[in-house]
Amino acid sequence: MPAVKTEKDLKALQLEGLKWTVNHAYRGSSFYRKKLEGSGVKPDDIRSLEDIKRLPFTTSKDLQEGYPFPLLSVPFEKVVRIHASSGTTGKRKVLLYTQKDIDDWAHFFARCYEMAELTREDRVQIAVGYGVWTAGVGFQLGCERFGAMAIPAGPGNLDMQCQFLVDFQTTAMCCTASMGLLMAEEVHKRGIKDRINLKKMIFGSERSSDAMRSRIRDLLGIEHLFDIPGMTELYGPGTGLDCVYHTGIHYWADYYILEILDPETMERVPEGEIGEMVVTTLCKEATPLIRYRTRDLTRLIPGKCPCGSVLPRHDRLLGRSDDMIIFRAVNIYPGQVDHILSGIPGIGSEYQIILDRNNDGKDYMTIKVERDQSGDGALDTHISKKIGEEVKKQILVSAAVEIVDYGALPRSERKSKRVFDNREF
Repeated sequence: MPAVKTEKDLKALQLEGLKWTVNHAYRGSSFYRKKLEGSGVKPDDIRSLEDIKRLPFTTSKDLQEGYPFPLLSVPFEKVVRIHASSGTTGKRKVLLYTQKDIDDWAHFFARCYEMAELTREDRVQIAVGYGVWTAGVGFQLGCERFGAMAIPAGPGNLDMQCQFLVDFQTTAMCCTASMGLLMAEEVHKRGIKDRINLKKMIFGSERSSDAMRSRIRDLLGIEHLFDIPGMTELYGPGTGLDCVYHTGIHYWADYYILEILDPETMERVPEGEIGEMVVTTLCKEATPLIRYRTRDLTRLIPGKCPCGSVLPRHDRLLGRSDDMIIFRAVNIYPGQVDHILSGIPGIGSEYQIILDRNNDGKDYMTIKVERDQSGDGALDTHISKKIGEEVKKQILVSAAVEIVDYGALPRSERKSKRVFDNREF
């Protein structure tokens, strides 16, 4: 992609890419041709960026119904790789890649490491899943393209992870936030903090609370924690990163257009307001995306970043539109509870939301929260009351709050399960 120096350059590049994508998909994919014609849109109708509103939406259901090779827009002989992620219906979402797709992915993933201010002297321990998933190979591909040393550790195996941190003097670690907490607690427990050289962590795959990040930072004494978004449908991880100012995630708007839409009306929300991320690729060959509904919730961050980058920013992912809990007629996102707990002193970062329906036919919510590692059990009643009051005030529901011992809730090297809905519908 050509260098983008100004917002005007970016808009021009996006329009060129949008025209190319619609034309490419229309000509190469019977699925897209039918979808576009059904909406009354032809490639020549795209004359401005505002014309994106005329394009139909694509969903994960389209990917699953088109299994095994949905959205394919090039001949099979151009496909050099497939990746897949799990689907809610049991069918995996399978995405295909040309060599140009792989090269583009490597290029903008390398940009992530550059934005995190790594150097070629860094040693990057990659503790995410390898295999048909995009995670491991994506982090490694970008690291090698950037020029730093990749240590392909994979997830789990804490003995090996700790040994690598000590022996290889790892300076950056890529993992889920849950794995990051697990590693921080393990380093603390083993007393090896002074023997390692870890300076940065890059978190992908799940939302991390401010409390969790603060805990990890305190235990490891590291400089920076970065968020890296990504999904298989949109190449994989590496589609953006927050810079060292941590004012929001710079996303690669020269590779895809991001719309933030109201998940109910599918209309654009004002800048700064929360909505669903909808993405359209600009140069993806094998399986282009046209207004793909990610179901991820975030907001665009207005203004310019202190780092000076022309690339726009979105907030950390706040949850998913399909993760919404309906509790006593109130719509609740787990991220709302997460936000409340992050502002309460005296508690740890781990929590669970448990929903039950009793014999009286009513729904009940219990929030289990760990006490801080150095917390005073005598304050449990005060803390639980405070949490209950804030939940009532901010979310408008009542919840029982149970304070449990530090370390009582399970840890995971993958995404931690936070919501347990035991109600029968």
